[in-house]
Amino acid sequence: MIVLGGGLSDLKDERVRRLRPTVFFPNLDDEVKEVLRKTWVLAWPVLIEQALAMISQVADMAMVGRLGAEAVAAIGLSMQPFFLLNAIFMGISVGTTALSARAAGSKDLEKAGKVIGQSIIVAFFAGLIISYLGYVNSYKIMIYMGAEPSVRLLGSNYLRAMMPGMLFLFVFSVAAGGLRGSGDTRTPMVVNAVINILHIFTNYVFIFGKFGFPRLEVVGAGISSSLSRLGAAAALIYVLSKQDNRLFVNWKKVIKEFDWPLFSSMLRIGLPAAVERILISTGQIVYTRQVAGLGTGAYAAHSISLNVESLSYMPGIGFATAATAMVGQRLGAGDAKGAQKSAGISLLFAMAIMGIMGLMFFSFPVMFLRIFTDDPEIIARATVLLRIVAFTQIPECVGMVIPGALRGAGDTRITVYITILGMWMIRLGFTFIFLNYFDMGLVGAWIAMFLDWTVRSLLYWIRFKSGNWKSIKI
Repeated sequence: MIVLGGGLSDLKDERVRRLRPTVFFPNLDDEVKEVLRKTWVLAWPVLIEQALAMISQVADMAMVGRLGAEAVAAIGLSMQPFFLLNAIFMGISVGTTALSARAAGSKDLEKAGKVIGQSIIVAFFAGLIISYLGYVNSYKIMIYMGAEPSVRLLGSNYLRAMMPGMLFLFVFSVAAGGLRGSGDTRTPMVVNAVINILHIFTNYVFIFGKFGFPRLEVVGAGISSSLSRLGAAAALIYVLSKQDNRLFVNWKKVIKEFDWPLFSSMLRIGLPAAVERILISTGQIVYTRQVAGLGTGAYAAHSISLNVESLSYMPGIGFATAATAMVGQRLGAGDAKGAQKSAGISLLFAMAIMGIMGLMFFSFPVMFLRIFTDDPEIIARATVLLRIVAFTQIPECVGMVIPGALRGAGDTRITVYITILGMWMIRLGFTFIFLNYFDMGLVGAWIAMFLDWTVRSLLYWIRFKSGNWKSIKI
């Protein structure tokens, strides 16, 4: 039995080795091969996690899409304020990821656990306040978003059902960010896999009223989201609370001996990141209101096209996460050259995959759109949008991965200025011009989005090549 076990283990190791990207680059030096291997080890769980989340999102929108254009518009408009609320906690998550990566790089896992624990506590109490405010002001939010009267009540009810789960999403995001920064991308992947399966099932049950439950439609989608996020947060808290884990949070010590200087370091990184996300989210809200003014049918096409485009986010997010962790860990170990190589390799991986996705969007747009809707009018409007976004894939890729690398270094202030120029001046400015002076409709809005990503990616690349981020102290 011992011999058999060893043989199976050797066979498994050989299969894993064959899946590594270094096998396809035999002439590279050992250092680059090691960076390739570590980048892939960090990225592939995030890719799987994003794929599973995307499957859940596809199932979610496919089910809601069968309820009609008003239901699609209600959820689409509701999600924009959600992104704004989440932006605040993205700042905490970015600071947590950067500090935990530096701590892990310097082999100080106790400090990494302290960073994560403190951030979770802050996220919980801040989340309580924000979730409550979102709940009681749900109808006002829909009015502000420019929803038509028939959509307002649907969107308000969806927000109220979803807001309790927002608190747990904030906790999960911060906890997952800390784990990824310390090099553990597998645990969030496993948790998300289980939770997304639960989410798809409860969506089906609550939206359509199966297994004796009432048919709740849009409200059912919100309840399903809240339940799944509660489960995800509870699972990560449980993992972090186990003393035999590599990364352990001593909650009693964290609460009694709250490290304010450490928390201040997190804020120095996190606040600019939060401002960046707030600028992006508020810009998206203004952008969405401009598009919503074109009518419910146009907005439904816009919303579904965004969902299709989000299929290509997976490699961008995966390798941006790998870049954040690798850059932070390498800088924590005093290896600036290795940090730059890690970011560059992460970008090449992502560009290859997102470039292929762009070709598919351009060549087979209808195939992707039919995943979400069978409405011929929406499909006809959205087809041209997907062909525009096909050309956006490479700029978008650079605009995701390089900021991820900069965040790992703690270089978060530059992103604020680039966002102001790209989102607020380029995208919103050209959208206003194209819609009001050239009557270009949805096409004009999506061309403006392409211009925004192009400008932002160019500026991020210039910042990365300057190398100033290598000397930032956190």
